[in-house]
Amino acid sequence: MELKTTRYEVEDGIATVTLSRPKRRNAWTGRMHTEYRWILSQADEDRDVRVIVVTGDPEGQAFCAGADLGALEGHSEKGRYDPGVAEDIATLGFGVDPHFDAAFAYHFGIGKPIIAAINGPAAGVGLVLAAFADLRFAADGAKFTAAHGRFNFPAEFGLSWVLPRIIGLTHANDILLSSRVFTAQEAQAMGFLNRLTEPEDLMPSVMQYARNLADGVAPGSARETKRQIYRDLHRDAAGAVVAAERLLEAMITEPDYKEGVKAWTGKRKANWVG
Repeated sequence: MELKTTRYEVEDGIATVTLSRPKRRNAWTGRMHTEYRWILSQADEDRDVRVIVVTGDPEGQAFCAGADLGALEGHSEKGRYDPGVAEDIATLGFGVDPHFDAAFAYHFGIGKPIIAAINGPAAGVGLVLAAFADLRFAADGAKFTAAHGRFNFPAEFGLSWVLPRIIGLTHANDILLSSRVFTAQEAQAMGFLNRLTEPEDLMPSVMQYARNLADGVAPGSARETKRQIYRDLHRDAAGAVVAAERLLEAMITEPDYKEGVKAWTGKRKANWVG
């Protein structure tokens, strides 16, 4: 696929996805969504990729400023919502669990950790992207807003499900009912962020964390643990325990279990086969 609104790089097991419409503050479009899902499908299928990082083009001075104004005007003129995506848009993450088979919820079906490197404002769908990532690092000075209230929209793309599970009902009600702008410091205090850094330290901090994941965690463990986390949000405690026991019985027969034991006892870096 020709990438017009995104960039994709892979280095040392870390895939970096950059939302890149700098003249529009990296605003989201149907084209960007189509490219984004195609990129994620490439990263998910690439055995050499261990971790995925999503960020905004620094020249856009934003992570993602939300839906492009042109798209919003188009919805108004048409009198209906048009996602603007290609009919053959990639369906990565679908088929893993029925609870993940929807836009943005598909992130939970992707078998690799996803880190949002939030280097500027994240509004509307930008907040959605951050919320559906597994981990969130942000630069001091970044701002956030759900934004939907000013357009007579509902809370978008499952934010009403995911935000209460990240920051609790009290904070989620504040963010979603008011659509107010909140700061990175507030996001950190709410528990939305894993780490808050100085702007110049954001990408080095993200990449160091991603490197630790890529080197120190077996790919199968990362994949199954991620899916356990999101599946268990829909299960009771006993169901989670039973599922974990079944996974343990299966995964202990895999080569990476033996490699992990040998690497640990030999005090060396593991050579994962995935």
